Amino acid sequence: MRTLFLDSFSGISGDMFLGLLLDLGLSLANLEAELRKLPVDGYRLKLEEVQRQAITGSKLTVLCEEQHHHRTWSGIDRMLADSALATPPKELARRIFRRIGEAEAKIHGVVLETVHFHEVGALDSIVDIVGAAIGLHLLGNPRVVCAPLPMTRGTVRCAHGNFPLPAPATLEILRGLPIVHDFAGVELVTPTGAAIAAEIACFGGMPAMTLEQTGYGAGERELADRPNLLRGLLGEAAVEEPLDQDRVVILKSHLDDANPEWLGALMDRLLAVGAFDVGFSALQMKKNRPGLALTVIAPPHLSEQLARIIMRESSAAGVRWQESRRYKLRSEPGTTVTRLGEVQVKHFYEGEQHLRTVPEFESCRQLATESGQPLPEVYRLVEWAIGATKEK
Repeated sequence: MRTLFLDSFSGISGDMFLGLLLDLGLSLANLEAELRKLPVDGYRLKLEEVQRQAITGSKLTVLCEEQHHHRTWSGIDRMLADSALATPPKELARRIFRRIGEAEAKIHGVVLETVHFHEVGALDSIVDIVGAAIGLHLLGNPRVVCAPLPMTRGTVRCAHGNFPLPAPATLEILRGLPIVHDFAGVELVTPTGAAIAAEIACFGGMPAMTLEQTGYGAGERELADRPNLLRGLLGEAAVEEPLDQDRVVILKSHLDDANPEWLGALMDRLLAVGAFDVGFSALQMKKNRPGLALTVIAPPHLSEQLARIIMRESSAAGVRWQESRRYKLRSEPGTTVTRLGEVQVKHFYEGEQHLRTVPEFESCRQLATESGQPLPEVYRLVEWAIGATKEK
């Protein structure tokens, strides 16, 4: 499988990662053409070959005209959502900015929608992040593995003053991911670099691979004790294709005084808003009261909206929540034809391998109602049609 290993011995930043992709063969002209799909201007890209302690790498500089760059997360997210970028890089760029925004919101004690980006809101950071997403897409979306990222001590100057290293945003972005201590005394991993790595890579040692190409993305400064480069090893790794992953939020609340008639409506409401799943399970609560545990699995951006619904439309006085990663199969909608009519189905894939096809319940129920046939009979007809399609 096509694999890119990020050897982060000098850390990672947005410009280092983009320089690495260009050093590995990403076309600057193609990158610029895709970036023009964003409604921003007043910048140009400068690509040069530089040396860091006698090792040659690619240095990408974003030369900007603007001076003021305080953009909000919501404004950047809306700009990306409305852009003409292809869906994969667009959604990856949105996830990277969301990860940074959520970290900033937690550090500063504000809600995500009100987060103002300073350094990350500058044109050069926008180009770095969106360019990283575009570059991976243009290089065929290789599997990315990243070495644990080096964290140093010291301070860094930013819009809010002098912050301790590692920067608070960087630590929050990397929560749950492997890091190692480093004695460099300067910032090696920027929030932008951390967010790119966290969204695109799994973390670990160098995988066994047939090495095809090595590239270097150069950082801005010269380091005294090492070359300031992000090294990338690109090749074919004889490994199973990794499972798709994403992030979810898990909302929980215990209810011992809820009207049961409300709970069915609550489930329907939560699912209609966008929750992935809603479940009730029995439990014994204080004062020997039988109760119910409500569990909701949902996209992270719906967390607060769903929590409000739970507290407004049930007897819950509070909702616990936590973020989690999940493995998932890729699913694609489809249809199959039975003697009673067409029915919607869902195809599940592990990578490119088709695992199974299952009937869609609502479509089957509608066909059962329209045809007057029992729902189990409709399911049998659909499953037979799915099997017949496989045999062709």
